[in-house]
Amino acid sequence: MDFEQRLTEIADRVTVALDQLIPPAQGPEANLMRAMRHSALANGKRMRPFFVIQTGALFDADETSLLRAAAALECVHCYSLVHDDLPCMDDDDLRRGQPTVHKAFDEATAILAGDALLTLAFKILAAEDTHSDAKVRLRLIERLADAAGAKGMVGGQMIDMLQEDSPRDLNTITRMQRLKTGALISYSVEAGAIIGGASENARHALAGFAQDLGLAYQIADDILDAEGDELMVGKTLRSDESAGKANFVTVLGVDGARQRVRLLAAQAKQHLAFFRSEANILLQSVDYVLDRKR
Repeated sequence: MDFEQRLTEIADRVTVALDQLIPPAQGPEANLMRAMRHSALANGKRMRPFFVIQTGALFDADETSLLRAAAALECVHCYSLVHDDLPCMDDDDLRRGQPTVHKAFDEATAILAGDALLTLAFKILAAEDTHSDAKVRLRLIERLADAAGAKGMVGGQMIDMLQEDSPRDLNTITRMQRLKTGALISYSVEAGAIIGGASENARHALAGFAQDLGLAYQIADDILDAEGDELMVGKTLRSDESAGKANFVTVLGVDGARQRVRLLAAQAKQHLAFFRSEANILLQSVDYVLDRKR
């Protein structure tokens, strides 16, 4: 199986799992559940769940455990998108090819849907169905809280919002994106390693891979924002430019940004050499980031 097939297969499995974990509801809260489903069941790439499951496969980890951890992580990612799209944040009307949650419903419902997706993630991880060992479940919860919180994704979002009043140099942008985007990608790889009981050397190699890939992914996203096709990408483009925000393209230029992506991709592949041919699909994921069109 090649990367594209594996990515599609995992995306489908995660969507089915989320459909079961966020069932339609009756009664006064039904609209909240519809908003959660609008975000979580949309046609996303599911890259973060992909890394959870594919990393865990390196260690023959239990598939049910991996799928539940992947679904929990996707809940956190979807919550972040719902809140990112709000008028007080990036003020976007389109996400994954459909109206953003605050456009399809309203702002209050979007805020509550994001809150509910975040809390659902920790309920999923805490359940015995995720792993029989409570210590493993606690580690998954602890590390996700770190990756999603003030010293991770949310901290990166704060730096992003403060850009108008803070330096727009390369170091600041790199730090922002390592937190805003990179923290959850790093967690996705770490979660698979935790469930799989990976050795210290394996965890070290995977951490290096995730750090380089996460930054490469964000730079590629900035290039897409500058040059991509909005219909293919499925979201509003040129948003940073219209908001006057600095990113890797505005600082490095398109050619400089492409060069940085190639360097990071090469480094990410070097980290995977530890796993030899077993990491073939993960190696292909690096090439996917290099050639992103959506």
